[in-house]
Amino acid sequence: MLGLFRAALIAVENHWTWYRRNWRATAVSNFLQPVLMLLAMGLGFGSQVRVGEATGGHPYVVFLAPALLVLSAAQSAMFESTYAVLSSFKWQKTFFGVVSTPVTPAQVLYGQLLWIALRLAAGTAVFLGVAAALGAVTSPSAVLAVPFAVLAGMAFSAPVVAFTATREKPDSFNALFRFVLMPMTLFTGAFFPLDQLPAWLHPLAWVTPVWHGIELARGAAFGTLGALPALGHVAYLVALVVAGVVLGRHLFHRRLTA
Repeated sequence: MLGLFRAALIAVENHWTWYRRNWRATAVSNFLQPVLMLLAMGLGFGSQVRVGEATGGHPYVVFLAPALLVLSAAQSAMFESTYAVLSSFKWQKTFFGVVSTPVTPAQVLYGQLLWIALRLAAGTAVFLGVAAALGAVTSPSAVLAVPFAVLAGMAFSAPVVAFTATREKPDSFNALFRFVLMPMTLFTGAFFPLDQLPAWLHPLAWVTPVWHGIELARGAAFGTLGALPALGHVAYLVALVVAGVVLGRHLFHRRLTA
């Protein structure tokens, strides 16, 4: 059996070998789409939004940028945790080939999650750089929004990867996109303050990893993040990652050793 660290690196190397030859296939969704959203909503629509209490006293594009950073991570995590994972189980059967070596099903899971985390880190770093070039970043502390966005993305990714391990067809992914990802995009305070929604909707936003990520990213970007709230948000996101990993280990083992 290979050590955990070495097995994870082998998995990343495998993904990287494919990605460096085919990165253009995901360039639009991972890099260009968030930037176009920032241009359209932040600079386009945002030019009609007055600076005020709703935007925290910032221009709308500055208010929006940290949230889009988190949303782009969640959207990338959704794709990488659904179709890409199912393909390795069902169509390409890559995972079955890997576990015929000394790599265990749990190590396959760890390697997959590590690769997703690296993809999210690269995508959010590029987005932050473009946002800074467009004038949407006003403080050096905004760089902390990148790890917060990655953590929020992984808090979403880990449970979804575990869910994907139970699927034989991609049909249920449409429901995830429509009834999970889309509401998290629209109703978690990314485009307007959460307190403008009915009070009964607030708890639904609070349980989502995206809301916690946005609170962390905005707090870091604007210098308003308190230590205690930050600890609470991070603890919740870490708990989701751990829950996803524990469940994923069981489901990967059951499917890859059946």
